[in-house]
Amino acid sequence: MKTFEEQIEDITGEILLDYQSGRAIDHMELFRQPDKEIVIDMIGKLRRIIFPGYSREKNFRIYNVRHNLSMLIEDVMFNLTRQIALVLQGSGSELTQNEAELRAQQLALDFFRQIPQIRALVQTDLDAAYDGDPAASCRDEIIFSYPGLFAITVYRTAHVLYELHVPMLPRMMSEYAHSITGIDIHPGASIGSYFFIDHGTGVVIGETAVIGSHVKLYQGVTLGALTTRGGQRLRGCRRHPTIEDHVTIYAGASILGGDTVIGRECVIGSNAFITSSVRPCTTVTIKNHELQMKPRPCACEDSSNESFAPAAAQPNTTE
Repeated sequence: MKTFEEQIEDITGEILLDYQSGRAIDHMELFRQPDKEIVIDMIGKLRRIIFPGYSREKNFRIYNVRHNLSMLIEDVMFNLTRQIALVLQGSGSELTQNEAELRAQQLALDFFRQIPQIRALVQTDLDAAYDGDPAASCRDEIIFSYPGLFAITVYRTAHVLYELHVPMLPRMMSEYAHSITGIDIHPGASIGSYFFIDHGTGVVIGETAVIGSHVKLYQGVTLGALTTRGGQRLRGCRRHPTIEDHVTIYAGASILGGDTVIGRECVIGSNAFITSSVRPCTTVTIKNHELQMKPRPCACEDSSNESFAPAAAQPNTTE
């Protein structure tokens, strides 16, 4: 009978042989793929650039803004250029390593030149969060703790790379934000200023969604495709809805389809399921189901107390 070590050797050989099956998952070029840990590290450093007064390098004894900013930019620029070069040489690319590196350097420069515009948009998102949430005590609290602002900030940076036609990295960035906030914003979506996601968990915004300015979403909202049955044949087609300016969409609502337009200043109530356009200045609600309450034996002495009488049904356009 073979020893445990010999059996491990046999299993190793079998798996190595299986690696030669020619599947997509058998790809073995370890140093030609982007590094997820580096991408995550870049997100943290980009947030430090966007919010300069809210984090600092703890190893620096003296806080000199120009010096620290220069070091941050140099750090992110080096890693971003390297990661872009790797994805540019991905599947089907005919670029040489030198061509990919030169192209990546230019794309990284183009990205950093848009940092002021990203910061201007993030400021409007911060203002929308503060103005739209009476539970927020101050803007600092939102920057430090709100998952919605975190997800939107990562989206804003990823969207610029997406618009520059950088492969893979924008989606890696947005999916990292998704993994820690529960908010899934595809970097291809087009989102205007003063965007606020309250609570956030379960929000999904698809690649071809178009969202205007001053739009507010609550948890569980889906701006999705009516169908994905066509698979890759639908690539590049409008699949997700358009949400015009000053629209509020409450928790659990689903708005689907590339031809669906929600007109400006609409209010979409909780759990609405919409697959056709809604005219501007319209409130859409689901008629409340009747609640049935039946008494049952209970050890609670106050179970028959009048103070437990059911309250009147409330409109569902609330948090």
